[in-house]
Amino acid sequence: MISARLLRPIVAALAVLAATAMAALAEEANDYPTAARAEYVYGCMKANGETRQAIEQCSCSIDVVASIVPYERYVTAETALSMSQVRGNLGTQFRTSEQATSAVNDLRRAQAEAEVRCF
Repeated sequence: MISARLLRPIVAALAVLAATAMAALAEEANDYPTAARAEYVYGCMKANGETRQAIEQCSCSIDVVASIVPYERYVTAETALSMSQVRGNLGTQFRTSEQATSAVNDLRRAQAEAEVRCF
């Protein structure tokens, strides 16, 4: 039988490992800057009514999106959506780019999931 004296270091090491893993997951889930989250919620509220319920739903929505789409991919999708509105050759490049289309599709799938979970 293993003595308590031998188990203490093992339990302590497992506790440290678990805490480190939880901190890494929390950091990964919160990799979106506050300004990006606020901008998303603001736009979402404009589209869904400026009520207390909309704040809750839109906050939930960005949390779901952030859990699915890495921030760099989110920036790519937002940039592609914005730049695709530009007329002319520059806008066409963003509308027809495979990378931009893929990022936008990822964002739209995440937003659809957020719609199901939050609204």
